[in-house]
Amino acid sequence: MPHTLTNPDALHDPTGYGYSHLAATTGDLVFVAGQYGSDADGHVVSDDFAEQVGRAFANLGTALRAAGLDYRHVARLGTYVVGHDADRLAVLLEHVRRVWGDRPPAQTLLGVATLALPGMLFEVDAVAVR
Repeated sequence: MPHTLTNPDALHDPTGYGYSHLAATTGDLVFVAGQYGSDADGHVVSDDFAEQVGRAFANLGTALRAAGLDYRHVARLGTYVVGHDADRLAVLLEHVRRVWGDRPPAQTLLGVATLALPGMLFEVDAVAVR
């Protein structure tokens, strides 16, 4: 299926890490690569889990807007948590409820030993539908 790759100016340039932020099909699907608690240069913003989750979801919103979409268009989330436990799950649920209320998208949560960069504690990817 033909697709377009996009890297919004408001997010760091990920090509040095070997990926693009968005892949949009000519149909209805938009795939958003893993977003983490990064600043405009791709650096992890904090060692605080809640701050990383908040920034990752904000970055997800930025990526969606670059495709002319918003959180309402998200059909599926993939979430990845280093050191997953009940406290971190509660933080994640708080953010999901803040964004989607009582209608969250489908979601798979994976507890992982580590993520791509040192200090990353959380990452979220998404599939959105136009």
